[in-house]
Formats: sequence, structure tokens, C-alpha cells
Amino acid sequence: MGTLTGIANGRAVNEDRALATPFLRCLIRLVRAQDTHGAWESKCDADLLATFILTKEQRRKIPIIGDPDPDVLWRLQTFYTCVGLAIEERAGLVASPLMSISHEGFGRVLLTTGRLVVLSKTLRDAHRFGFETLGKLAEVGTKMVDDAIAVIDVYPNVARA
Repeated sequence: MGTLTGIANGRAVNEDRALATPFLRCLIRLVRAQDTHGAWESKCDADLLATFILTKEQRRKIPIIGDPDPDVLWRLQTFYTCVGLAIEERAGLVASPLMSISHEGFGRVLLTTGRLVVLSKTLRDAHRFGFETLGKLAEVGTKMVDDAIAVIDVYPNVARA
């Protein structure tokens, strides 16, 4: 069995693997690009993405019904913008996110390229947006990009229209 140090080191290794994924590298670049005053220059990549992490305990403390605050909306917009950028990096096509969220935290995100909708996601409880771990953040983002690329591969003429 592992010791507490072994468990901590295992988490660090998993965190390092997640940070090395193309999706999280893209998200890190995007977040750093929005730091116009250099306030985040000294932050490591994991700390920079910590705002995207929401553990089960943290999620339980957030009321079921609530209005998303500007920080949550920024995280949502940044996440889906990153999905679009990752699609662009892989497919060479601009994927534009369109997001509509009510003040109650319900809405929809669409990503389009050309005349093709490559991602359509219903948002619920936007005020509780976050991922359990960096690995889960990387996994979900990568899956969205992979699914969008698969749609582009099926309908390339529509995507390029």
C-alpha cells in the first residue's frame, strides 16, 4: 500500500500528465493571454487552472439554485473558447463558440465551423461549473474536441462552407 507521500506523489504525477495534454496546454495559453497586467506570471500552471477545479465537497456547499457570478461565466467562456481553439489547431478551421446563459444559469453552447454545428451542449447549473480534477478537465475537453473533429470528418464540405 502507498503511504501518504506516495499518494501525494501519485496525484502530482497524474496532475503533470494532465497538464501535458494538448487541451490543457491550450487552456493555459489562453488563460495566460488574458493576464494583461502580469498578475499571474508567477503562478504555476496547476495554480492557474485551480479555478476550474471544483471538488465534490465544494460543489455540495454551493446552493442547487443560484445565479452564476462573473468569475463562473468567465470560466465557462474560457473553457469553450479553448475547445474552439483546440478544434482550430487540429482541423485548421475556425470554430466559434456561441453561448447563451440565463441569469439562472441555464443555457446552451454551440460551436460552429463554416455552416456546421460541431458541438451543442445544454448548460444547467452554470454556477456549479467545474471539474473534479485536472485530469477530468483534460478528459472532458479532449473528448469534446475529438467529437467535434469526428463531425467535421463526416461533413467536411459543410464545415468548409
